[in-house]
Amino acid sequence: MKYGYIRTAAATPKVEVGCCSQNKEQIVKAVNEACKNGAELLVLPELCITGYTCGDLFGQSALIEKARRTLTEIALETAELDIVFAVGLPFEYKNKLYNCAAVLHKGIVLGIVPKTYLPNYNEFYEMRWFAPAPKEREYVQIDPALPFAPFGTDIIFKAEGNKDFTFAAELCEDLWSPQPPSIRHALAGANIIINLSAGNEITGKAEYRRDLVSGQSGRLICGYIYACAGDGESTTDVVFSGHNIIAENGKVLAESELFKNGIIYADIDVMSIASHRRKNTSFRNSENADHLIPEFDIASGKNSDLRRFVDPHPFVPSDEDKRAYRCKNIMDIQAQGLKKRIEHVKARHVVLGISGGLDSTLALLICARAFDMLGRDRKDIYTVTMPCFGTTNRTYENAIKLCQGVGTTFMEVNIKGSVLQHFKDIGHGKYVHDLTFENAQARERTQVLMDIAGRYDGFVVGTGDLSELALGWATYNGDHMSMYGVNASIPKTLIKYLVKYVADNSESEILKEALYDILDTPVSPELLPPDKDGNIIQKTEETVGPYELHDFFLYNMMRMSFPADKILFLAKQAFKDKYDDETLKKWLKNFYWRFFNQQFKRSCLPDGPKVGSVSLSPRGDWRMPSDAVPVDWLNNI
Repeated sequence: MKYGYIRTAAATPKVEVGCCSQNKEQIVKAVNEACKNGAELLVLPELCITGYTCGDLFGQSALIEKARRTLTEIALETAELDIVFAVGLPFEYKNKLYNCAAVLHKGIVLGIVPKTYLPNYNEFYEMRWFAPAPKEREYVQIDPALPFAPFGTDIIFKAEGNKDFTFAAELCEDLWSPQPPSIRHALAGANIIINLSAGNEITGKAEYRRDLVSGQSGRLICGYIYACAGDGESTTDVVFSGHNIIAENGKVLAESELFKNGIIYADIDVMSIASHRRKNTSFRNSENADHLIPEFDIASGKNSDLRRFVDPHPFVPSDEDKRAYRCKNIMDIQAQGLKKRIEHVKARHVVLGISGGLDSTLALLICARAFDMLGRDRKDIYTVTMPCFGTTNRTYENAIKLCQGVGTTFMEVNIKGSVLQHFKDIGHGKYVHDLTFENAQARERTQVLMDIAGRYDGFVVGTGDLSELALGWATYNGDHMSMYGVNASIPKTLIKYLVKYVADNSESEILKEALYDILDTPVSPELLPPDKDGNIIQKTEETVGPYELHDFFLYNMMRMSFPADKILFLAKQAFKDKYDDETLKKWLKNFYWRFFNQQFKRSCLPDGPKVGSVSLSPRGDWRMPSDAVPVDWLNNI
């Protein structure tokens, strides 16, 4: 729990319809198994103490009373288990019968939640036996052996000592209604919604159910645990599949196989849920409902493993089809943004520097896409290569092939003479390979581009990416500046897939050849002279660290708002077979130091389109003082 993960489970025991004693054994067995596997919260199906398909037997006093006594027995038999769980039963109160979820922990019934919406159509006729939930909350005594428990719908259960471990219950049809009770619960602070269900299976319903559960978890920014009745229920007219689902914020974490009773597990990140809600104005501006909040004391730190996948490349979809769709969508957003700017300023041309590296390659491909959208000749794209001390033959030749393949107007401006004159003017030795040596080249290139743009009635398209902006890996007023930065919200790990997407789908052999070789070229600003064999000697990732790590750090800090120690914990899970702990810690410290120290560059960025959930635009997602200090973040590591 230290990092906000709650191990949850959904179970479908095999019931015997109307046989509470047999069902009790299966329920207790499931609770024991879930607890043994580290579950802190378990959800069982609707009416599982009796079976959902009892029909008019629900009108029998013997069954109702037996269900009540069985609940007491379940509570007492699980009193030594450190797990909170919910079971379904018919519960009579004031001569009305309710379809309820009972929440238990260590021998105590924490609360009983009646079903709000009763289906009474097609194969469902619950109103024949049950009453809808009463509006008022009351207290009931289930058995003299147990204390009074709250009875009503507005109840949120909360773990002592863990402010984010909160959950509320709804039952089956409640979710399928126009106004699910879970909306009210989430706005009142329930980070997890549990659903005790007995939905039958018909063709196509599993897909709809999955979408409904994942959609509700996304809409409410919550964890959602859906436990459904399965094998054992009567099949007189319908069949139950035991379709259990655990979702979090729009994503399915675990799902059972249809028609196979059992238990599924998933670790829900309640810290992430709470973080997302803090930033969401719909939650921030909502009025807290009058929910009762009974607490339960559950041990922390019982699980050392993490039962969920930690994506080492969160910006890049792992599924190839989804990735291809995402690449097209992203490039269309980039091109649409640039297209609008070209139209607005009535530019005759756009100008960009071409280095033979990934960033400028993607920027050029976006320019070509925007010009195609405008129905303009790509010859109006002015591409400029500016060789200097660090330029290698490989990148130089790729730059030329790239521009030929796209069909731009190509220019070459060798800046060595200008930079050497500048060194002479400021008294800097041409063999002193320091920061001044590097920055002078970057600023000279930017000046050349700006002046060409002015001469030809155009504007400069920036090539810098999101990862570089996060680390401040840009020369201030050099490659840091442009009139429109098309890559400003594209992380480095994603850029290679965007370029590869174009290469894979290109009909031009010369363009394909150039793009594939660019993808194989080490990332470098090429500001230091190459080695004696003409190979790149200045490799960015050897200086600032692997971009895959920095993009992982950036996503989890910005998108998830995780503290540094949790990011390190997740990095150890995601990269356990690639980097040791000390390497991860080293680059995480480097990330925070650079992120804070280089904010001044991000405070004055040119315009550029936001394409994903993380953006560092000072006019959009990120407003940070340039003189903030990272001491507390570094100490947290």
